[in-house]
Amino acid sequence: MSALPTAEPSADPLITVPVLERLVRDGDVTVLDVRYTLGGPPGRGDYDAGHVPGAVFVDLDADLADPPGAGRGRHPLPDGERFAAAMRQAGVRRDRTVVVYDAAAGAAAARAWWLLSYHGHPDVRLLDGGWAAWVAAGLPVSDVAPVPEEGDFAADAGHLPLVDADEAARIGREGVLLDARAAERYRGEVEPIDPVAGHVPGARSAPTTENVDADGRWRSVKALEERFAGLGAVPGAEVAVYCGSGVTAAHEVIALRRVGVDAALYAGSWSEWISDPARPVEKGGGAPA
Repeated sequence: MSALPTAEPSADPLITVPVLERLVRDGDVTVLDVRYTLGGPPGRGDYDAGHVPGAVFVDLDADLADPPGAGRGRHPLPDGERFAAAMRQAGVRRDRTVVVYDAAAGAAAARAWWLLSYHGHPDVRLLDGGWAAWVAAGLPVSDVAPVPEEGDFAADAGHLPLVDADEAARIGREGVLLDARAAERYRGEVEPIDPVAGHVPGARSAPTTENVDADGRWRSVKALEERFAGLGAVPGAEVAVYCGSGVTAAHEVIALRRVGVDAALYAGSWSEWISDPARPVEKGGGAPA
């Protein structure tokens, strides 16, 4: 089977609707529907009502995370073997392009992109504009859930950088630690989800919402370069990203990869950070260092 060129750190991990339409028409792609609403039901109902033809639904809570637990945050990274088994069941093969999408700008689907890439899949792409862009293009939709042929994907951890709380704290002091949550959560003005408000000391506010335009399409590479340069996140810098539970931060990792920055993910993120009362919390701020 053919595949798109393997993504390197400076390559664009996105795929456009026309390119995906061609791959779907040729039957030469595995498509994963990762629709998800924080605090709401899984996106299975939306998937059943209509999805990209041939797409397989992936449940973020069940397939892309382990259950939350003491000191682990709200969306711990899934056990590698369990994740790989879920991907094989979804038909994922190493020699076949995988495209992931969700209903929004890619914040949930980015978790699937990150996990597949972290475990060594050479060609995973995020659909620019997601489900809304596919529908807006007037392309066919399906309400039939396919039963894909078993894939051959195997867990092989370590293909993307990952940091723990101690390393995130160090990068906050010595490098560039980006907080991908909304700016008001970073500043500690509101906290609708976690029991403690604020941010990791030294972190810089960089909401994922600023990676895309109002319609959910990704901003240009030039616009992203200017944005991240203002935050000190440039090629050669040591950069790590966190969010509330390690999901939307993967969106920021993609944005940084688009501009040639190989950023690490602090997967435990804020919900893990605050599980230890000995860890310091900062409030206020938000301007680049």
